[in-house]
Amino acid sequence: MTAKLIRNAYEAALTMTAVLLSWGVALWLEGVVGLHTDVLVLAVALTLTLSSTQRTADTRRRLTALVLLPATAGASIFVGRLIVSHYAIGAAVYTAGMALAIWIRRFGPVATKAGTLLALPLVALLVVPGPALPAKAQSGLVTWGWSALVGAMACGVVWLVQGLGDRFGPRPWRTEPDPGQPPRRSRLHPRPSTRMALQMAAGIAAAFAVGRLLFDDHWPWVVLTAYVAASGNRGRTDVLRKGVERLAGATIGTLLAAGVASIGVTGDTAVALMFAVLAVALWLRPLNYAYWAAGMTCSLSLLFGYFGQDALQLLPTRLEGIAVGAVLSVVSAWWLLPVPRARRQPVLGTTSPVS
Repeated sequence: MTAKLIRNAYEAALTMTAVLLSWGVALWLEGVVGLHTDVLVLAVALTLTLSSTQRTADTRRRLTALVLLPATAGASIFVGRLIVSHYAIGAAVYTAGMALAIWIRRFGPVATKAGTLLALPLVALLVVPGPALPAKAQSGLVTWGWSALVGAMACGVVWLVQGLGDRFGPRPWRTEPDPGQPPRRSRLHPRPSTRMALQMAAGIAAAFAVGRLLFDDHWPWVVLTAYVAASGNRGRTDVLRKGVERLAGATIGTLLAAGVASIGVTGDTAVALMFAVLAVALWLRPLNYAYWAAGMTCSLSLLFGYFGQDALQLLPTRLEGIAVGAVLSVVSAWWLLPVPRARRQPVLGTTSPVS
């Protein structure tokens, strides 16, 4: 256990180094060009989610990421604007994009990695301050061109930090490119990838509808939880376990953030604390997903508090949204073309790190 914790700390340090470097570059860019603060959040979200997927990537996969991530980051901005202006249409486009990112995994390891890259900016869209923030924080949001540039920058920063870590870090902890294993041919019909895509589409579509109906501008909490619980679906029990762990972790994380808010920690101090919480969550994530859920929820609460939201006042609403999202995802996985654990294709288990 001690060796595992030390190795986890090393990997978390690499990721946080990349995150802080990306944040620093975005901060400089914000000041020079006059962008909105959400460019910082986009840079951090993309770097954080990309770090895990690129850790063992070969040159071909990295070049694929350099093409796909900026393009999908720019496109995600249009999806975000569409959700704000035409909620139903935007929700449908978002749902289709998420389902497509899973369905194409049927074509092998390369398509699986491409699907993960397609999903990353869409997941980040739920994290980047936008419609979930007060009106005063929604003006001047980052444009698609700058989003694409931030996506390319995130790729470069992640490769730089991980490359230096593998070159100068302890030899036992250096990584080698993962060639990827072809998926086993499943006799299940429809295929597992199709089943998982339909489950994800149903869960996210329901989350958009229920989230808007019950939680108004706080619908991202419902949608994000529905995605997290269903991603990397290993069967009914796995989805139920992740739903419970996310709810438990989110409860603890929200309570921590509310406690911080109650003692008056705001501004730059809250941002520094947010990064510290992320580092600890990354370190403990391999031990249990609940640690990551707690850390991410606490960090997002601190972030939204920085933009003016009241963590104490929104505590019940946040927990209700997370619980509803988990239930929707579990219902979809259990009753809509469930994927038997024994027949699941290993290559389909990729989960976005931000989740």
